[in-house]
Amino acid sequence: RLNNCWMPDCSCTFKNECVCSSSGEEEGSREKGVLYRWQGYSCRVTPERLLLSRPVLHAALGTLHGLLLTDGHVYSFGEQPWKRLESQPAGPVIESALSGQRVISVSAGSYHCSAVTEDGLIHTWGENSHGQCGVSGMDQVSSPTPVSVVDGETHPPQLVRVLNVACGAQHTLALSRKHEVWAWGSGYQLGLVTSVFPVWKPQKVEHLVGRYVVQIACGGFHSLALVQILSPPEVSQQARDRCGQCKQSLYTMIDKDDHVIISDEHYCPLGVELTDSKEGRRSGQSSPAQTPQSKNSSPHFEVSPLTSKNICEDLGSSVGSQKNITSQEAQPDPALTETGHPRLRRTKSTPYPDEQALKDYLKRISDQTFAEQAEAASLGGSHPPSRQSSLTCPFRSDQSDELTLRPSSPALSRTDSITASGRQRGASDSIIDRKHSTSDDSSQHSSVDGGICISDLVISNGCLFESCEEGGEPAGMDFCPADPLQGKKSTSLTDIILEDTEAHNHRGSLPGFSPVSPSVSHRTNHLRTVVGAVTNTSTSESRNLLPSLYTEVWSWGRGQEGQLGHGDYLPRLQPLCIKSLSKKEVVKITAGANHSLALTAQCQVYSWGSDKFGQLGRMNAPSTVPNLTMISEGIRVWDVAAGQTHTLLLADGDCYQPILYYSGERVLENTDIAHPLSGTYTQMPTHLPFCMNIGYVSKVFGGGLNCLALADQNAMGFIATIHELASAERKFYCTLSKVKSEILSPLLARASLALSLGQSSMLLFQGMAGSFSKLCHLTGQHSVSLTNFLQRGKVIKTLVLIKNTDLFMDTYKEYCDPVGNFLVMGGFQSLLKPSQECFGKKLELIQTLLEPKEKNTSPYDLLVNLFYMPLQHLHGYNRLLLKLAHCFEVNTEEYEWLQNGCSKYEDLARLVSKQRRDAEATFSFWRNFKGKNSESLRKPSRRLVCESSNKALALQNAGRFSASWFILFSDVLVHAQGTIPSKKLFSSHYVYPLATLWVEPISDESVGQHGLKLTTPEDSFVVLATSPLEKGKWLRAINQAIEDVLAVGEPPASRTSTYTFSKEGRLKDATYEGRWLPGKLHGKGTLKWPDGTVYCGTFKNGLEDGFGDFMMPNTTFNKFERYQGHWKEGKIHGFGTFWYASGEVYEGSFRDSMRHGHGMLRSGKLASPSSSSVFVGKWVQGKRTGYGVCDDFSRGEKYMGMWLDDQRHGDGVVITQFGLYYEGNFCNNKMMGNGSLLCDDDTVFEGEFSEDWTLCGKGVLFMPNGDSLDGVFDGHWGAGLRVAGTFTKPFEALRRERKIPVAGQHAVPAEEKWKAVFDECWSRLGCETPGEGVYEKSWESIAIALTARRRQQRDRPDELSRSQTKMLESLEVIPQHVGPVTADSYNNIRRYLMKACDTPLYPLGWLLETLVTVYRMTYVGVGSNRRLLQQAVEEIQSYLTRIFQIVRFLFPGLPEDGGFILDSSSSSDEGTDSLNSSTHSETPQQGWIVSSSSLLLPVLLPRLYPPLFTLYTLEKEREEEVYWNCVLRLNKQPDLALLAFLAVQEKFWPVSLSVLGEKKQVLPSTKDACFATAVETLQQISTAFTPSDKLQVIQLTFEEVTQDVQALLGKEFLWCMDDLFPIFLYVVLRARIRNLGSEVSLIEDLTDGSLQLGQLGFMLTTLKACYNQIQLEKTT
Repeated sequence: RLNNCWMPDCSCTFKNECVCSSSGEEEGSREKGVLYRWQGYSCRVTPERLLLSRPVLHAALGTLHGLLLTDGHVYSFGEQPWKRLESQPAGPVIESALSGQRVISVSAGSYHCSAVTEDGLIHTWGENSHGQCGVSGMDQVSSPTPVSVVDGETHPPQLVRVLNVACGAQHTLALSRKHEVWAWGSGYQLGLVTSVFPVWKPQKVEHLVGRYVVQIACGGFHSLALVQILSPPEVSQQARDRCGQCKQSLYTMIDKDDHVIISDEHYCPLGVELTDSKEGRRSGQSSPAQTPQSKNSSPHFEVSPLTSKNICEDLGSSVGSQKNITSQEAQPDPALTETGHPRLRRTKSTPYPDEQALKDYLKRISDQTFAEQAEAASLGGSHPPSRQSSLTCPFRSDQSDELTLRPSSPALSRTDSITASGRQRGASDSIIDRKHSTSDDSSQHSSVDGGICISDLVISNGCLFESCEEGGEPAGMDFCPADPLQGKKSTSLTDIILEDTEAHNHRGSLPGFSPVSPSVSHRTNHLRTVVGAVTNTSTSESRNLLPSLYTEVWSWGRGQEGQLGHGDYLPRLQPLCIKSLSKKEVVKITAGANHSLALTAQCQVYSWGSDKFGQLGRMNAPSTVPNLTMISEGIRVWDVAAGQTHTLLLADGDCYQPILYYSGERVLENTDIAHPLSGTYTQMPTHLPFCMNIGYVSKVFGGGLNCLALADQNAMGFIATIHELASAERKFYCTLSKVKSEILSPLLARASLALSLGQSSMLLFQGMAGSFSKLCHLTGQHSVSLTNFLQRGKVIKTLVLIKNTDLFMDTYKEYCDPVGNFLVMGGFQSLLKPSQECFGKKLELIQTLLEPKEKNTSPYDLLVNLFYMPLQHLHGYNRLLLKLAHCFEVNTEEYEWLQNGCSKYEDLARLVSKQRRDAEATFSFWRNFKGKNSESLRKPSRRLVCESSNKALALQNAGRFSASWFILFSDVLVHAQGTIPSKKLFSSHYVYPLATLWVEPISDESVGQHGLKLTTPEDSFVVLATSPLEKGKWLRAINQAIEDVLAVGEPPASRTSTYTFSKEGRLKDATYEGRWLPGKLHGKGTLKWPDGTVYCGTFKNGLEDGFGDFMMPNTTFNKFERYQGHWKEGKIHGFGTFWYASGEVYEGSFRDSMRHGHGMLRSGKLASPSSSSVFVGKWVQGKRTGYGVCDDFSRGEKYMGMWLDDQRHGDGVVITQFGLYYEGNFCNNKMMGNGSLLCDDDTVFEGEFSEDWTLCGKGVLFMPNGDSLDGVFDGHWGAGLRVAGTFTKPFEALRRERKIPVAGQHAVPAEEKWKAVFDECWSRLGCETPGEGVYEKSWESIAIALTARRRQQRDRPDELSRSQTKMLESLEVIPQHVGPVTADSYNNIRRYLMKACDTPLYPLGWLLETLVTVYRMTYVGVGSNRRLLQQAVEEIQSYLTRIFQIVRFLFPGLPEDGGFILDSSSSSDEGTDSLNSSTHSETPQQGWIVSSSSLLLPVLLPRLYPPLFTLYTLEKEREEEVYWNCVLRLNKQPDLALLAFLAVQEKFWPVSLSVLGEKKQVLPSTKDACFATAVETLQQISTAFTPSDKLQVIQLTFEEVTQDVQALLGKEFLWCMDDLFPIFLYVVLRARIRNLGSEVSLIEDLTDGSLQLGQLGFMLTTLKACYNQIQLEKTT
């Protein structure tokens, strides 16, 4: 076992082989990483072993030299003239300049070398005459020298980190971590927009910007790139419809009968557009504009039939191309160049040259090509003349910046980025090593084999695969410790893996630069939605960890040998896609001097280019397009290498040990070393027999005339098993691909297939084909991944089969289901005829694809076996994983991982086998079933479990002549009934879904010992078994089937499922989805009726019970009615809100689906345009009965009184919008009998009324001035009265004694108001009647309510804020105290009540919220009438009394109202109102006076303050006006004048004042300065709410005055009233309190009697006296 070998980007040590010491195989390092070298092919060739002390990880070969990479060390061997050594060393020599650089890959050109380090830096050395080393000023670089790749388009310029490098004869390519290609050196194989060579500094290949390049390779004078593209559904669309070069249409449309075929098969002859030379062009060099024309326009080249549909070089370059054309037309264009060659003129009609110009240009290209070939052969130091004068750059630098989404992600176009952005979440974590794929074998003129990576993450063959890190972290290409996140930000372009589509082409890798059409934009948005949904699943993320098979190959450079693969011999100055390889799933590319190779996932090799020495591996003429090499049937190639004139293939044969094939020029033995060629070559790839003797070969390399094979000497055990697994997977993928292409595709293409199968079976067949395609694609990805695994570290935890077990299991399950469904529905029987028409009656083609070969198999069985064949592969996984596990010790992690994976695949294989048996049994059952309407029971996913055709089960109490047949399927139980059971012919059947079926055994004497009770939502019956054995069998079968449907362990009595009712009743045709108990709806659920009625809420014993949301259509108004609230036993019961279709809204209590209790009804304009009103009050059986308030907006009236049967009945008060106040007794909605009428001008009528406010009968009319009219009245107020009576004008003394009626005589007493509200609160506390009940049960009710609300909050977390949730939690803790309430426990109770009253979910909180609502409803708007003040005050006092009763019920230890609590600590709680303490009373003890007002008023009054204080201001309006006028007049005087006017003694006049620390004298003109602190304190009375707070403000004001006087006099001072009153009067005047009289009245009305005694009472009296005195003051 090799230890201490460094591995990039991985915390663990590198495992060259995973057979660790625990496996029992101790291997020396010399048995691993052994390298063999040989030349050519002959029967007697013997490979030479290169001896190194360290295992070789990778290698690279040049023309006459080579490089070896071990664990961080680089060795070189062969002829290296740049080292200037007197004699060449005999063996490999270490490159000391790279020691400690942690090299991860090496590559070799014809005569130069390169190495890439862990941090992404490049080192080059060797021949540099053409700039291929990137070191300016040197023809040869003797030792490794750093070369910096800098992106100058960024600001500031940034260093580009490199993944891999490939070397050619005169150029070098580098692949960056952003998957962009950089080039330097000489020749148009660079793909750069330049005509100046050599290019010393690395430059970006702009034409590949925006494409995700994963591999690069260099030939002698051409270049290749492997580009990963979007999967077919995500191929980016192009808005352009014409080629940017030849102006031909990109799309063709063929109109069929029922559809239109749109084709984008467009061929542009040259693929690039040449423009005028740039300033750097050499003199004497012509640069005519190159004119792309139609396919047959040029006689200088021929297009192969296979490439007649080649691709335009770039559909995304229209923007850049058109911009360049415009700029060229604006520039002067001389007719002749410096050499005198005629320049091609651009006319106004077209910006392109004519056909003759193209012919001339192509001829010059051909002539120059041969000259460059000769120069390259001589390898002189001069630069080859470049005919690439200037190129149009379709990718501007400013554009490329805009395209880059992330620093390390492939640049995406604007259209692609829409799709990619929706996948960033899944892609950033799931692409893992996909973003690290590079080429490590890019041969050149001398078989350049470059890009060798030793990392588990930098892939040798350029495919992308999973990380080796623990936990699946995206370990990426970021080898720089300073930027560990760079590699993790890469964005995947292939998040969805679907079956191939014909619409998929090379444009999938191309970002669109032109504006997107609306249709494309719409499809892109749709894709974004679909992609976002798919990538959120773990399956798609796991799938992206596998290599992508959606690739395309791009080539550029010289093409005189056809090595570019575009069907001609023309060069390409910029990269162009080889369209014929776009759907071939290329996974590796490599290049020789003049030929190119592409290896596909199906183990096929495509070759093109020069075949002078047979290096293409086929006998035909040289090829200009990729064609398959000739390899024997059954040989599957999985690695390739290319040399100067040969090709080397590594393949699977009959055994598990790899075999080698050689194709190319033979090498003679015993000839001159300098000229060993024989002139003969192989006609096709030839097997090298010695490969069986050198061990297990994992990789091959080629270069010059040499071949290298990297082998492990010990190929048994672990390595052999891994290879067996990889070989089996490659073979399996090839078989699946054949089935897909040779069986499925022809069948799906048949027009008659749908007629043969029928609509349903055709859909099933298409679904099965889709699942097959996904399984096939996954297998291809896995086979490539296993190849990568073999060529890398072989770390078990990175084995995809173990790491992503769920992905494989899900894919196999996804395929197994549709195959079984197709079988059950008789699809294979229907498919037999079309298959025989396609493939012959005996289906020989299918027979050849099946293994093992079975004789005398029927065609039907062949079809079934073919589609079940992929599922048999699971047994292979199981066997090989078990074999792998035996390579490790039992106590190791590797053994545990492998055993777990083995058991999973074994279970899956067992499950798949069972599902096939079930499907076959179900198909056989349906063939024999003769029941009526059997097709309605036959469903694709339904499987037979068991049936009672043997009379094993019978219905209890069945008729004498009736027969029953019970059929248990996987999802339903069917009870078929008929009269001829022997023929299985039945007339009717009943279907019972298993999700809502409950079964229990019964042992009743009347039934017998063999009974089973079956319960369903609509039925319950008993079946009898013939024996205990049959009873147990059916009980187990039914329970097991229910378990499978519910996906639970044991079938629970309570479950969640969906059911549609069918029997007559209120639930007929209704569908329920939710929780069940046996046969009954119970728990949360949703019930929907066909007419649109929906109930969503809780159920109990089959009925709505609890909280629910109900909607029901109203046909009259064509609207929905909705109720949201509580239910009981199927009826609306409790508190809720009902929205009626008429527009009315009722919020309140219900009973038996009728309004009952307290509630508010709002009637809108929809109910009646002339009647819009709000009623709040008590309801009984749906009618207003009891006390209530009705505000009729349309009539401008508000009624406050008693109701009966929806009519005003009893004492009541009516306020009109004109200020009239009626009170009296109502009957049948009208005020009848004695009553009172009070006008706004204080006119009062007391007497008899009739209907409609008519004065009719005896009465007395009191005038505002005291006069009265006593008599008989008749008429309407305000419309003229007829009076017969006596007018009285009393004397002054009698006027004062006469009692004028006041408001409230006929009003409903305050304690009778809102009884329903308090009753509802008591009910929520669990008390049937107020004050009667057990307080412990009340606390239980509170706890239940709070807990239920918190559960609702968990379901809907947005409803409550975080603070509200914490409040609920704190309210669940009840304040505890033992014995009498103490001061401390009283404070705890106060704080608890404060929280409870602030929480509407708490009964007390709901009570306060409701009382505030009804109070405002009563006294706001029309109800804001001064006559109601006394009633409003009494109503608040009534609230306090009744709420205090509830509080004392909850806390029985509290004393009665006015009781006293002794404070043993003699200290009050901070924040407690000190005025509640008895220290201000005459009582000597320290403690608390407990009263309803002190306890509850601070909570209640702030909410009721606005309407209450408004009534006070209305009542005191006249007094306040007089008071305010006096205040304004008196405040015009300066301080000293006002003090003198108020008769304040001069000794109390302030002489000086302190202002900001400075003393200032009080001048006669000083104003608003004296006693300023006391004035500011008194002004705070308007901002206080409760009487106690206002009293405290008054007390503080007196204290401030006292302090000012004591400071003035300099001694203790005792007040007398004569001194105090004038000063306090001054303070009141300066305070300018607008409604002082209202403030004083409010304090008097609502203050506790205990607080009105003593010092506080004296202060309040003083303030009131000041108020009265101000009204009497008269200024002179």
